[in-house]
Amino acid sequence: MSAVPQTVALPRAFTIAPRWQRTLIRVATGVILLVLWEVLIRWLAPAFVARPVTIARALPHVLAGHTPPGSPPFWGSVESTVAACFEGLAIGTVAGVLVGLTMGRLRLADRLLRFYINAFFAMPILAMVPLMQLWVAPSKARLAIVSLGAFLPICLNVYDGARSLPAHYVEVAKTYHARWWNVWFGIALPASLPYVLAGFRLAVGRVLVGATVAEYVLSLKGLGYLIVYDSRSFHQDVMMVAVLVLALLGVSINVAADVATHRLLPWHRRSE
Repeated sequence: MSAVPQTVALPRAFTIAPRWQRTLIRVATGVILLVLWEVLIRWLAPAFVARPVTIARALPHVLAGHTPPGSPPFWGSVESTVAACFEGLAIGTVAGVLVGLTMGRLRLADRLLRFYINAFFAMPILAMVPLMQLWVAPSKARLAIVSLGAFLPICLNVYDGARSLPAHYVEVAKTYHARWWNVWFGIALPASLPYVLAGFRLAVGRVLVGATVAEYVLSLKGLGYLIVYDSRSFHQDVMMVAVLVLALLGVSINVAADVATHRLLPWHRRSE
């Protein structure tokens, strides 16, 4: 009798989906950094310097509104900074899109404005605070700094997007007797949406830095002033909670931008 071959089912190797692999790598990296932070501060720094353990202890008290005596109210500072950031982002985004589109479509506007916009973009934000304090009212200086910080990267990115518009798009539109506003807002602006979102990502960081620096220099109500006050009064745990809120705000806005990218531009960066 001939032996009948039998198939033996081998156990499948344990595999982790690529998405979960990326998540585990990020979590492991964060844990390693926190451990190094705790060990190095315990070893090298004075006792009042913030550590992950002390920040975790202070976190629930600060979120409950229990700040040290004399310290600015936490949630009032958060509200002031967040409101200024979103208001400045809205103003800077609208103005940046309009000016960048104008520069990209009109050569005269390009020649008149690009040099000065590049100069302001290269200028440190800290150097602009005294100027804004003189040019506008001190209470409006923070909004001016934040709006300018959002305006500059969005304007330059929209300009690049409008300049890179394929010429045959415009030629086809002119063949159908399209008006200039149809070309600008119906062709050039939609084609520049990836550039708008890239500029928005850059604007988020500049807006948070601008708001924090303005509150620090001008002693305005907000997270920037709270960070400086608690740092100088040796309440660094409370200070680090404010820093974490700023970081969480920036990450949240960038996540919202990612969601908008996948919803509005499903064809853009599909591999991500």
